[in-house]
Amino acid sequence: MRAKPWFRRKFVYPDGAILEAVIWEFPASTPDRPHGLKYRLYYGSEDGTTVIRYDNETGKGDHRHHGSREVPYRFRDVETLFADFMADVDRARRCRK
Repeated sequence: MRAKPWFRRKFVYPDGAILEAVIWEFPASTPDRPHGLKYRLYYGSEDGTTVIRYDNETGKGDHRHHGSREVPYRFRDVETLFADFMADVDRARRCRK
C-alpha cells in the first residue's frame, strides 16, 4: 500500500532552528496507523539535534520525542496533532531564551 504526500512544510527560524512537518496519506488504515496517516513533525536546533518530534514509525505507533525521551502520543485528529506539537515547540523556544 503506497502512501501519497498530503502535506509538507519547512520553516527555518532566524536563530537557525528548523521546523518541518510532513504527512502522508494511506489509501486505507493499517494496524499501526488506524487513522490512515503517516507523519513526522520535527523541531530541532541548527546543528541537527532533535528537540521535539512527533511521528508514528512502523512498529511503534503514535509517539513523541522530547530530546532523547520518547513517550506514547494519543492521536485524535490532524488539528490536535499540530496544536500539541506547536505548543511543545513554543515551550521549547521559550526555554532557550
